[in-house]
Amino acid sequence: MIKKCLFPVAGYGTRFLPATKSMPKEMLPVVNKPLVQYGVEEAIEANMTTCAMVTGRGKRIITDHFDISYELEHQISGSGKEASLGSIRSVLEKGVFTSVRQREMRGLGHAVLTGEPLIGNEPFGVLLSDDLCINDGPGVLSQMAELYAEHKCSIVAIQEVPREETHKYGVIKGERIAEGVYRVQDMVEKPDPEDAPSNFAIIGRYILTPDIFDILRATAPGANGEIQITDALQAQAREGRVLAYQFKGRRFDCGSVPGFVEATNYVYDNYYTRN
Repeated sequence: MIKKCLFPVAGYGTRFLPATKSMPKEMLPVVNKPLVQYGVEEAIEANMTTCAMVTGRGKRIITDHFDISYELEHQISGSGKEASLGSIRSVLEKGVFTSVRQREMRGLGHAVLTGEPLIGNEPFGVLLSDDLCINDGPGVLSQMAELYAEHKCSIVAIQEVPREETHKYGVIKGERIAEGVYRVQDMVEKPDPEDAPSNFAIIGRYILTPDIFDILRATAPGANGEIQITDALQAQAREGRVLAYQFKGRRFDCGSVPGFVEATNYVYDNYYTRN
């Protein structure tokens, strides 16, 4: 039912400087595969085969990654190294890739709104590559798509975090309606621990209904002139049209150096060494 997934990949990645001075953080490899490819594979597994990239200056390497490299293919054709291209070849065969450039960095809400021409009037996924989610079963977007098929409303992925870390996340207040599913009543962006309505933090997986674009157009910029997706989702939540889903799987915060190192070690120990 949901065919498209939006990838906001225009950020500067300042927490990884100087590595990200000339290389997008989304292309940092977790073992031998860039972060953004893990996300694309998750979207395609969920049948969201049209991958819409909201890019920025200096991010052309991302769209190049999801294209054929004729010179490389020719050089390693018939050699043992050719098998290393298996995962990206599979992605290229199954996925369709589009892109638009975000000229200014004005928040996640602005990035989503920038992607509207690539999405159109249909529900869509949003995946933030910083949040690497590892599953032996169905991926997070697959789990959320199944929930969307039942409820037909916007959905945010959540996980429990230590209360002292709520200031790093958007946090929900919700009414439990099923195991791991909450109807969102309110959202607070990066609250102090004593002000947080819960310890359920929103992570980088969303399913959004297309009316979110009109809501974002009417959303006033907040701190630092940024348009926040949580402000737009709050407007939907006031009408009871947002669910929060406590997903199954393990999530790594690859937007931070410690989380990135932890993810690399985990993938190497549990997946790479099996091959």
